[in-house]
Amino acid sequence: MNNRILLSSPHMCGNEQKYINEAFKTNWIAPLGPNVEKFERELARYVGIADAAAVSSGTAAIDLALNILGVGVGDIVFCSSLTFIASANPIVYRGATPVFIDSDFDTWNMSPQALKKAFIAASDRKKLPRAVIIVNLYGQSAQMDELIKICNEYDVPIIEDAAESLGSLYKGKKSGTFGTFGIYSFNGNKIITTSGGGMLISNDVEAIKHARFLATQARDEAKHYQHSMIGYNYRLSNVLAGIGLGQLEALNERIAQKRAIFGRYKDCLSSIEGISFSPELPNTFSNRWLSVMFLNPKRVSISINDLIDALDLENIEARPVWKPLHLQPIFQECEFYAHDEEIKVSEILFANGICLPSDTKMTAEQQMRVIEVIKNSVGCRT
Repeated sequence: MNNRILLSSPHMCGNEQKYINEAFKTNWIAPLGPNVEKFERELARYVGIADAAAVSSGTAAIDLALNILGVGVGDIVFCSSLTFIASANPIVYRGATPVFIDSDFDTWNMSPQALKKAFIAASDRKKLPRAVIIVNLYGQSAQMDELIKICNEYDVPIIEDAAESLGSLYKGKKSGTFGTFGIYSFNGNKIITTSGGGMLISNDVEAIKHARFLATQARDEAKHYQHSMIGYNYRLSNVLAGIGLGQLEALNERIAQKRAIFGRYKDCLSSIEGISFSPELPNTFSNRWLSVMFLNPKRVSISINDLIDALDLENIEARPVWKPLHLQPIFQECEFYAHDEEIKVSEILFANGICLPSDTKMTAEQQMRVIEVIKNSVGCRT
């Protein structure tokens, strides 16, 4: 049996250890500390934003953003449907209700056309959303100009969920920096990792200061423990922030590796009838966190699930595209606005999209083995 080829696993560069050792040497083991502060500064500098707060997860960052924007019981929040459930769960934490917005084929992200329809309906009901969560799927930025224009028309703030798109660009500007708040995830499968962790960013320095306050149990300034509002245990530990600092030093290299992996798949497979790949909108630059392939069911007879099974038989990990949130049992009662009356783009992408191994430790030879299995499988007619 060949060694397993993974979808996307942690890739240490070696520099992480010096920051971890420093944390142990100085006994800065608990949350907060020099590594946390430096990680926040360096991440903010890298993406060109005023300030950043390191937290325990991307989910925690979204929850803090919604909290600061005043989202609460009875509110609605518009959210991309084609994404991991962590994008929407914090809406429910706040006591609010998610309304899901379809994707477009140009980016696989939130459809401006669907968003406009949702806003018109909300305006007619005289109940606008308190926020819009726009997700940048698999490293590709959404059509931010169009989406921002719509949100500004209704004076509704944006939370940009850039959990998968750290280092990506939209018209020369870093992904995650377009909304009132942006979030990144450093989960173990992301382009850089802190094992588990996230970052909330904003040009509103006071808002980030308040986020840090809330994330450390909202402790008031007093010698004794005093609390005037509900807080959370959301801050990142100094040890994990040390991992993040080392990882950040390798980010540009990881992006280059991810894009090379995607390029190899595209070069070797896109000439096959019925195979295409996730798009890269003009004037954008995707970090290609995951290489995602689309099988046209009218041209290719093998299903996504059968292809995943064929790869698994060869000890190769692959997964379907995210199941749209409006199809999830927990959200089956929530509203959904489709891209078109006849076309639900997110459902089409889910039914026919497959995430291919994109691990930066994968060798070129291993990737060619993946490609050969795909070629052989697609060539079979079931």
